[in-house]
Amino acid sequence: MRVFLNPGHAPDGNPDPGACGYGLRECDVAKNVADLAADYLSAAGVEVVSNLQSDSLHEVVSVSNCAEADVFISIHCNACNGVAQGTEVWHHYGSGEGEKLAQCIQNQIVDALGTVDRGTKGAKPGVNGLYVLSNTDAVAVLVELAFIDHEGDAGLLRSRQDEFARAIARGITDYEGEC
Repeated sequence: MRVFLNPGHAPDGNPDPGACGYGLRECDVAKNVADLAADYLSAAGVEVVSNLQSDSLHEVVSVSNCAEADVFISIHCNACNGVAQGTEVWHHYGSGEGEKLAQCIQNQIVDALGTVDRGTKGAKPGVNGLYVLSNTDAVAVLVELAFIDHEGDAGLLRSRQDEFARAIARGITDYEGEC
């Protein structure tokens, strides 16, 4: 299996660091978690074809498609109002394989870190579609690790990035083994 990892938002936060809260920037958390997940996946014998962080979603999708990735994982931190919390994983609406991958990763993160289970969600083009999910040839999901603007979730994002990465890697290998 070939896995493409996409840490959300621009490298070094320029021009867009993504969501911020409690001294954390989404671009930094996503990059660290993706780097760790890539190491765990490689150690498990899974081919990681790219770990691309870019401010161009078109570039990210093009590189993934050219690499003929089987699985595409975009890693993000959520933000809302400082009150919302938890983990959710998005998949392309109507993709049974995407929904299965999303559920495998969701289960691993919630079980390992005890985050609030916000469930898996289908992104529908033209309604709430997410560009990377709609334009990637691979089975694709977008992982919202936790809420960076919630005090408790931000604490997890700061101190347990390794556990998030391990959970994502286990979710991918669970999917490969048909979790």
